Amino acid sequence: MQRVRSCEMSQHVGSRIRLQGWLSAHRKLGGISFLVVRDGWGVVQVTADAQALEPLARAGAGLESVLEVCGELRANPKAPGGIEVIAPTIEVLVAVGEPLPVALGKALARAKLPDLLEHAPTVLRDPSRRAVFELSAGAMAGFRRRLVELGFTEVQTPKIIRSASESGANVFELDYFGSPACLAQSPQLYKQTLVGVFERVFEVGPVFRAEPHATVRHLAEYVSLDVEFGFIDGIHDLVEVLREVLAAIMDELRERHPAALARLGTTLPVVPAVLPAIDFEAAQQLVEASTGEHVVGEPDLAPGHEQWLGQWAEREHGSAFLVVTGYPLAKRPFYTHPDPRRPGRSRSFDLLFRGTELVTGGQRLHRHDELVSAMQRAGMALEPFAGYLEAFRFGMPPHGGFAIGLERLLTGLLGLGNIRLATLFPRDRHRCSP
Repeated sequence: MQRVRSCEMSQHVGSRIRLQGWLSAHRKLGGISFLVVRDGWGVVQVTADAQALEPLARAGAGLESVLEVCGELRANPKAPGGIEVIAPTIEVLVAVGEPLPVALGKALARAKLPDLLEHAPTVLRDPSRRAVFELSAGAMAGFRRRLVELGFTEVQTPKIIRSASESGANVFELDYFGSPACLAQSPQLYKQTLVGVFERVFEVGPVFRAEPHATVRHLAEYVSLDVEFGFIDGIHDLVEVLREVLAAIMDELRERHPAALARLGTTLPVVPAVLPAIDFEAAQQLVEASTGEHVVGEPDLAPGHEQWLGQWAEREHGSAFLVVTGYPLAKRPFYTHPDPRRPGRSRSFDLLFRGTELVTGGQRLHRHDELVSAMQRAGMALEPFAGYLEAFRFGMPPHGGFAIGLERLLTGLLGLGNIRLATLFPRDRHRCSP
């Protein structure tokens, strides 16, 4: 008898089926037991009498035991998914006789964050935790789908590199066969190089930041959704592609993951036809005028100021998204294009989502001599970047790009409160396992 997945059960009502999965719940009512069996797609109720349960008793099989159930599938509006298996024959494939270190189901809401992270291999089995990562997969799928439609090519760049790819952040150093190397802080230099090959590229992959943060919004390893493309006229081209990507992600989640959204009680934000934008200096002036804090002249926005601007965008524009443009050049990486009309300012932007920085992007320097000069002003040795500079010696168009932090997107989207809850197995300054 062929195995039927839980998501396919509705097509087999009235038939005898074979179900395989984990024993998720066991409830007795008189002489009848109701088992909930979970597979990789959902749950199915199994109604069994004492005789059918004998294999569980013989094996000492408790919750999370792996079962195979053969029986008749019938409609039952009171059962999960409106169907149940009756008259079952149960085989215990793997018996589990000890309780879980962290109880799943409703009890999970009372568990402490360290316990959730320490016991992630089993905690992630809970449908509410699993749903977060169903949406993570959907976000990556929507991101990929729209960019392919726009003529982008997906690439995979090295994660072991010779020199730091980003200024202003620490790197994880390593010994590469006797020579110094480090883990990539971003695919930035490679995706710029590949603009000269494909013109439009994107990457979904891990990046590494050895920053000593222990905040609710920082990780040492996270997934970056990177985009880079050439022949741009300015950062407005970048923001428009970003808007399209965000809209595609929301469409993907809405259309293909409604059950996960419903389980988590999530209402997706509307991505406006035009993302509201404000200049960096104007944003500082608004914050200062409202809060009384000295903000104007600072080189960056503090997290609290980003939160204030997020609330302002909701009030003034009805938008969960706000683009902040024209950041000071001093706080941007060496490859950032300056704004020739405003000394000390850059052609760059951040996107705030519900008051948290989600995206950083901008136009890049594309002329070889200007790039070399910027690196020299930053005190950078040129030799480690010879391969990167070669692309610019032989012609690069005006180009730019941006990067979305996947875990930050999920954290803001689902209101998780801590970015570690948007990460399967988080890595931070205190955690390198499981």
